Amino acid sequence: MNYSNTLAFAKEQDQKDPFRHFKDRFYAPQLNKQDAIYFCGNSLGLQPKSAQAYLDHEMQNWADFAVEGHFKTDTPWLHYHELLTEATARVVGAKPLEVVVMNSLTVNLHLMLVSFYRPQGRRFKIITEGAAFPSDQYALESQARFHGYNPEEAVVELFPRPGEHTLRTEDILASIAEHSEELALVMMGGINYYTGQLFDMEAITKAGHAAGAMVGFDLAHAAGNVLLHLHDWHVDFGVWCTYKYMNSGPGGTSGVFVHERHARNAALPRFAGWWGHDAEERFQMKKGFKPMPGAAGWQLSNAQILPMAVHRAALELFDEAGMNNLRKKSEQLTGFLAFLIDEIGADKSRLEVITPRDPQARGCQLSLLVRQDARLLFDLLMQAGIIVDFREPDVIRVAPTPLYNSFEEVYRFAEVLRFCLSRKS
Repeated sequence: MNYSNTLAFAKEQDQKDPFRHFKDRFYAPQLNKQDAIYFCGNSLGLQPKSAQAYLDHEMQNWADFAVEGHFKTDTPWLHYHELLTEATARVVGAKPLEVVVMNSLTVNLHLMLVSFYRPQGRRFKIITEGAAFPSDQYALESQARFHGYNPEEAVVELFPRPGEHTLRTEDILASIAEHSEELALVMMGGINYYTGQLFDMEAITKAGHAAGAMVGFDLAHAAGNVLLHLHDWHVDFGVWCTYKYMNSGPGGTSGVFVHERHARNAALPRFAGWWGHDAEERFQMKKGFKPMPGAAGWQLSNAQILPMAVHRAALELFDEAGMNNLRKKSEQLTGFLAFLIDEIGADKSRLEVITPRDPQARGCQLSLLVRQDARLLFDLLMQAGIIVDFREPDVIRVAPTPLYNSFEEVYRFAEVLRFCLSRKS
């Protein structure tokens, strides 16, 4: 797309946008008694207006049926999680057998690590990106200690080359090859939360498997954001939250992917719970765990109906829009944003985009490294009615999401950014 630094261009693109009316299907937060420009879907997605009806429906079922709501409503709670399966599979590029919605993100990560981090002999190392999201770091550290290893030796962190902000794919693959004889697991974020870099998950998975390791991804910033083909890439496992790009509420439920080649491996170690037990025998209450085939065999407890009701409403919007269409608009929005930031002409000694320039190497987010008075710039943007995200010590994350953000909002953000930078100086 050929961009133009004009409001007329932005409005023209919005008129062509097939999703221009989707914005009206979300609630907009208020700043200064007016709708804010919300570029923080990478932290918490906006609330779909349909979510309340789905939630109210289950609240009414609870009121009307009490325990019989598990069986006698139009959406029986006994099978409620199954209502989410097919739409979830479409979002992450999986077969329905390979996905399940349950628990929360880090709980699911630990459950996957129990099964897929199995250090033996010389193979005990985990490769991950340096400065991964803290919860991932803590999970990997604690899992290494649980198996009797020093995390300083077991967890291999990958950092960019000096003077660079993001990892090169060739360096990731080279590290996998370097540690191949000691490697048990490659576990990275699909997108780095800080820089917004989208990793080449297909290449990383192929290299990890060639080295004899298992490969998994934390997809918190990737699910609902970029095109995923977890089945075709042969990823062993993936986990994600649903409250960011998937708009399913604060602390919302989580998703899990387990490739079908592990679907019927009952011998695979796991922490078991009764909802993962064979559904035909679940209520017989017998000893002896017999896992359901597929990702469902990792379930622990019965479904969290109220968070899942909100998630169901959000998934319907994704199904209606289609991930291919959303991804196309996302690339155009971030491309426009990058173009406008370049037009501002801020010197790199003051402001630098540290997210990859290649649209195929990023999602919705651009991370701005602010070298002078970063917190002040963030405060000025918020005062101007723009909600973005600040990460210590000096990065502002800006995430125009295709479901509810517009080209005009991107243009207006850039104008405010220009003004704020001039005010700072």
